[in-house]
Amino acid sequence: MTVPAPVRHKVSTPWGFLAVKDYPGLGIPFILLHGYPDDSTIYDKLASELQPRRVITFDFLGYGQSERSQTSPVADGQRLSETAAVIDQLNLDQVIVVGHDAGGPVAVEYALAHPDRVARMVLLNCFFGDSPTLRFPEMIRLLGDPHLVLLADALMLDPAQRQWLLEYTAQQFGYGPTADIRQKAIIPQFFGSASQPDALDAIRAWTGRLFDDVAITNDVIASGRLASLRIPVDIAFGVNDPYLNTGVAEHLAGLFPGSQMHPIDARHWVQWDDPKAVAQVLLRDN
Repeated sequence: MTVPAPVRHKVSTPWGFLAVKDYPGLGIPFILLHGYPDDSTIYDKLASELQPRRVITFDFLGYGQSERSQTSPVADGQRLSETAAVIDQLNLDQVIVVGHDAGGPVAVEYALAHPDRVARMVLLNCFFGDSPTLRFPEMIRLLGDPHLVLLADALMLDPAQRQWLLEYTAQQFGYGPTADIRQKAIIPQFFGSASQPDALDAIRAWTGRLFDDVAITNDVIASGRLASLRIPVDIAFGVNDPYLNTGVAEHLAGLFPGSQMHPIDARHWVQWDDPKAVAQVLLRDN
C-alpha cells in the first residue's frame, strides 16, 4: 500500500510552535505521543502500518522539528496543553490517544481532562505512578535527580561522556550499534543532525521533572480519578524491556479495570521493533 505523504502543520502554543505530521486517512484519528529522549520519528513505521487510517504525530516542544526557544523549565501540565493544542487546532472532535514512555502519562492526563474527546486509549511501554517492578534507566535517573544536577550537566556538556551514556543505555535496552532507531530518533536529540539542532535543553527540562511527575501521577491514582474513565484501554508492551517491563504493564492494567493487555515479543520501542503487532492492537475493533 502506498503511504500518502503527511501534511505538515505548525501548531502554536504559548511556548513556541509544534511540528505536526498529519497522515490523511479515514475514521477517528490516532494521535501518537512520544516520550524522552526521542521524537515522533519513533512512529514512522507504525504510521505506515495503520493506513488507511488517519494518523497524527508531533514533536513535543524542544524535540525533533519543533521550536526550541523556550528558556524556562517545563511547566506543570505543559505537555498536556501541547497535546490539547494539536487536537484543538486541527479541529479533531475525537481521537484515539496513544502514549509511549513519558508520553503515556500525558495520554492519561488528556483522557482525564477531555474524556468526551477520547474514544480509546492505548499505552505502549510507559508508566503511570510507582509500581513494584518499575525501573528507570540509569541515565534518566541521573538526569532526573535534583541532587545531581551539576554532575548531570557536566556529563551532558562533554560530548564524549554524553556519547558514553547513550551507548551504555542503548546496550542496557538491548539496542546494539546497528539499531536504526538510534540513528533516526535518539542520536539527533543529543547531537543534532543535518535537519535539526540538538534537543539537550529539552531533554534536561523534561527529565528533570521525572520524580515530580511520578509524584503527580501517584496523587492522581490516590484520588480515585482514574475510576471515572469510561473508555476502552489497551496496554501493549514489548516484554523484553528491562525497565518499563511486564510488571509495569500489569500495574497499569490494575489501574484501568476492563483494560486489555497485549504482550508483544519486542523491546522498549515496541512500535519500532514490531509495528505490525502494535498496529493490530490499535486497529482492533475499529
